[in-house]
Amino acid sequence: MENKKETLTAAEEQKRQQQFIEKARVYVREKSEELGRPLYACTTTFGCQMNARDSEKLDGILEAVGYIKTDKEDEADFVIYNTCTVRENANQRVYGRLGYLGSMKKKKPHMMIALCGCMMQEAHVVEKLKKSYRFVDLIFGTHNIFKFPELLCYAMESDRMIIDVWKDTDQIVEDLPVDRKYKFKSGVNIMFGCNNFCSYCIVPYVRGRERSRNPEDIVREIKHLVADGVVEVMLLGQNVNSYGKNLEHPITFAQLLKEIEKIEGLKRIRFMTSHPKDLSDELIEVMAESKKICPHLHLPLQSGSSRVLKEMNRRYTKESYLALVDRIREKLPDISLTTDIIVGFPGETEEDFLETMDVVGKVGYDSAFTFIYSKRSGTPAAAKEDQVPEEVVKDRFDRLLAQVQEIARERSSRFEGTVQEVLVESVNDQDASLVTGRMGNNLLVHFPGDASMIGTFKQIHLDVCKGFYYMGTPAE
Repeated sequence: MENKKETLTAAEEQKRQQQFIEKARVYVREKSEELGRPLYACTTTFGCQMNARDSEKLDGILEAVGYIKTDKEDEADFVIYNTCTVRENANQRVYGRLGYLGSMKKKKPHMMIALCGCMMQEAHVVEKLKKSYRFVDLIFGTHNIFKFPELLCYAMESDRMIIDVWKDTDQIVEDLPVDRKYKFKSGVNIMFGCNNFCSYCIVPYVRGRERSRNPEDIVREIKHLVADGVVEVMLLGQNVNSYGKNLEHPITFAQLLKEIEKIEGLKRIRFMTSHPKDLSDELIEVMAESKKICPHLHLPLQSGSSRVLKEMNRRYTKESYLALVDRIREKLPDISLTTDIIVGFPGETEEDFLETMDVVGKVGYDSAFTFIYSKRSGTPAAAKEDQVPEEVVKDRFDRLLAQVQEIARERSSRFEGTVQEVLVESVNDQDASLVTGRMGNNLLVHFPGDASMIGTFKQIHLDVCKGFYYMGTPAE
């Protein structure tokens, strides 16, 4: 595992990687002529939206060098897994799929296999891959995704496994080819890494310490996206509320949002994730005054017990969290609040769990992502001896899920009978006569339409709430 420091500026690095793209393009063209057909590449993404954004960059580079995108591993000549390591079972899924790829590569010796992302930042994972999965061609981590064209060239020229994993970096290089999944909306990285070190979480160890992008670069990127047809952006960071603290000229997240709001042609602004301890009254005010920031806030709770929150190193209490929700709802009464909750954290008692149920009842979340605690090697919580028995965790999880779903169904239905603006995202997967769109509060709506509507805003009458989505009809 290496800790490399770069001396090139972002612009110089961008130019250098473009040269490697040209070089890799020659290899792909020659191999394509040799096989008498195009070469195909398949990217599989595990984990969070930041990984999804990284995969769009990987796809853009692969397309730039001449590969044709496919979602079928069986026909791919290049397969890359962008991995997640938040939970142990995510690692096992990757190992299982690698076994299948190994058998495929025996039939197609020219096939290339690459692994990147958070899982690769763990030294024991790389050692296991070197020992048991020697057919993998390329391994790199989270800090040097921008070097993918260069690493791709090295892998194409070598008959051995190429490994380039950095422990950290202070460099940010964003201006490389990107293949966006949607033409009308896009994720935008505003910062990388995390300084919080929650006791159950591996992210700070694999994503590094917080690094914020310059606001000018962020605004410029969004302006380019809008010029290319984007009407909605999702600002991404492990903790967007702490954006800007490490910049030469510090700026708050709220101030950044005000600058982004000024961009003409941009209709919607989303962001995630927000850490409750850093959510400022300034941010609440900016959201309340904004015409573009979506009325949706993802505010992870994790536990409703102040004692457990202290053990988690979350640095807020049950009381301070509820007070924050009150301040948010006072300024934004119609906002949709969503959350993350962990059940079965080491040492969690029935009383602790009931505190969580109490918060869920008092807040009234529009939806919640509920997780059974996953023991994560390398984190402080994994070393705790008072792990909660599996049957107890399962019972608590089921009780929490039932309460969350009941409240969410009731909350979601409050818009029934009203007309709301919906951004059309796709033709419905189940019924081709319908399209699927999303309201500003993130709820899905299905209504009659066709593919020509994708990427446009429609005024939709919400006829009936089906629990976590609506069926509607155009109001025009």
